[in-house]
Amino acid sequence: MKKALRIFGIFLIVAISLFAIYTIVSGKTYMFKALVYNYVDIDDNELFQNRKIESSNGVEWPFSKEYNKKPMPKELQKELEEFKSVAFLVIKDDSLLYENYWEQYTDTSLSNSFSMAKSFVSVMIGMAIQEGKIKSIDQPVGDFIPEYKIGSRAKLTIRHLLTMSAALSWDEGYTSLFSPVTEAYYGTDLLKLVNDLEVVGVPGKDFSYQSSATELLSIVLTNATNTSLSEYASEKLWKPLQAMHTAEWSLDHANGREKAYCCFYSNARDFARIGSLYLHDGNWNGKQLIDTAWVRASTTPAPTLDEGKPNTEYGYQWWIGNYSGKRIFYCRGILGQYIVDIPDEHIVFVRLGHKRDEIKGKGHSTLTDLPIYVKGVLDWIK
Repeated sequence: MKKALRIFGIFLIVAISLFAIYTIVSGKTYMFKALVYNYVDIDDNELFQNRKIESSNGVEWPFSKEYNKKPMPKELQKELEEFKSVAFLVIKDDSLLYENYWEQYTDTSLSNSFSMAKSFVSVMIGMAIQEGKIKSIDQPVGDFIPEYKIGSRAKLTIRHLLTMSAALSWDEGYTSLFSPVTEAYYGTDLLKLVNDLEVVGVPGKDFSYQSSATELLSIVLTNATNTSLSEYASEKLWKPLQAMHTAEWSLDHANGREKAYCCFYSNARDFARIGSLYLHDGNWNGKQLIDTAWVRASTTPAPTLDEGKPNTEYGYQWWIGNYSGKRIFYCRGILGQYIVDIPDEHIVFVRLGHKRDEIKGKGHSTLTDLPIYVKGVLDWIK
């Protein structure tokens, strides 16, 4: 037994040593951090450098006369608690109808948006087009990123990035230590990571969810506007939406580049403003912040193929669905972060938390928690 333990110990030391040598020689030192922290979490802003998204002249949501008076349906309550929710909020007719928080979280607690941030980037691309900083979504990416002027990448347009049909050499794998997604999250050079990609298919043909597409959109945006993503978000989005609290966007290194595909940190009340903006076709409290046409195009399925069938679920970095004949569109993050609009009922709801229920299949996963949230809210407000 002692001999077996000694052999195992020697093997473990050799394996660790070889791994350390590989990571240092290859430059993939992000793997150390990935191993230490093991899995992404909603409080990971504490692990990384961040840039502030400043707010000013914040205005609180008006409270409904029925605020927190009606008990939540038991099935909805069970689902929210089972998947470790930290915040659930419902806006009905532009007033705060209900909110609840779990663990130590409150209405001011910062929580990671994860891929909901992709939708925020899409909003800002629309704003930059509206300003004339970008000509149109059919403008070549190479007009803004020199590395994309040559080779297979020269055919890539902003439209391809927005609709997740860029056909990039990117593996959207979340469980592998060697995945580019893991390197993007824990690494320190996002620009090099996305500039090393190639186009390996036909852009515009097939839907393929790739976080690199959003990161490239953010580089287009920062180069077009000559400002950081966070500064642009503050001036064009957060301040005009009268957000109550300063938000944060995680960076790849100190004074570096925002992890645009994820990692925008805010709270449920302020996240709901994004949903309300789109519920009102780009209008916020009487001021048109973004063209109605952009909002509607963003929340209409792009003409791409999804596993050989016409895409029905994705627009310009916004997800689209239908429940009991009611159209919904939404932002979503990997751990069940949602900003959901139900236009027919004039509802926005936000769910933040640690886990998401899903069935993993070919291509992308099928959500099982979101329909329960939507059903619960619709049954609740009857």
